[in-house]
Amino acid sequence: MAGDPLRSLRERLVARRLRSAIPPGPPAPFIVGVGRSGTTLLRLMLDAHPEMAIPPETHFLPPMIASFGAVRVTPERVLEAIKEAPQSGWIESGVDEEAFLAELRALRPLNAPDALRVFFRLYAERHGKVRFGEKTPRYVESIDVIAGALPEARFIHMIRDGRDVALSTNKRLVELRGTTPVPIEKMAKRWRGRILGARRAATEGRYLEVRYEDLVLDTEPVLRKVAGFVELDWDPAMLSYHEGASERLQEMNRDHERAGRKRGVLTGEERMKAHALTSAPPQADRTAVWKADMDPGEIATFESMAGDLLAELGYETGASPAPS
Repeated sequence: MAGDPLRSLRERLVARRLRSAIPPGPPAPFIVGVGRSGTTLLRLMLDAHPEMAIPPETHFLPPMIASFGAVRVTPERVLEAIKEAPQSGWIESGVDEEAFLAELRALRPLNAPDALRVFFRLYAERHGKVRFGEKTPRYVESIDVIAGALPEARFIHMIRDGRDVALSTNKRLVELRGTTPVPIEKMAKRWRGRILGARRAATEGRYLEVRYEDLVLDTEPVLRKVAGFVELDWDPAMLSYHEGASERLQEMNRDHERAGRKRGVLTGEERMKAHALTSAPPQADRTAVWKADMDPGEIATFESMAGDLLAELGYETGASPAPS
């Protein structure tokens, strides 16, 4: 049976459009992880470096990359895919639409890697920086897609004790949104599944796991390791990230009603409240919160579904204490 010629044409087009005309730049940190795992904390630390700019959560990279799979792709259609992506962070980025389109029109040929670089470069230039990074936790599920489109992407997977993730997530839902908490079984399944999925998609040399607890309790050595991973010279400004955190997080408030509530997600004001702790230095009392705040039955339920991974990652469980 003969192959589908249209499908073959599309596959060739996609392959060509994933090849850049511009050589890759220096390693770009892509901070991913299950929500409430410290991704914002690390974003602000790296963004405080005088060379590095990391925008608010974008959410549009996979749809943007997918737009290059159309038989006919234009700068306008790429921008349309960006804007129509669920929870799109285009507005929050503050990148000028006409400048973005003009740069895409100048690409010969128009391709996904260089289009991605255009967006991030324009964002970095707005902040007087020469390097870029990215922080969207949900991209923990899109590592392979992004890695295939941007050779310089280096994935930093923030991992936090899943029981603390569950507590923090449900507290945010109840206190900020007035919604019901997520069942502990669902939280455990999601936490376990996303971590294992990221590990399956990881490529050696392009993937680094960082425990939230280590970043909080042993900040400088861990942060130096992260900087080395993305070939970023050490700068002590990263340890003073909290001094400018409130100002950096104000981007979340940009047109937040259109970018937030109408899309069924947190508004800018709510997101600011959710990340209020980042305006202070790392706090040790935000680790192992589950020991005091989680119901024993919920602890048992979580560990029954994800206790093996908790133990593997070095977290204390009912079956075995954490390694000393």
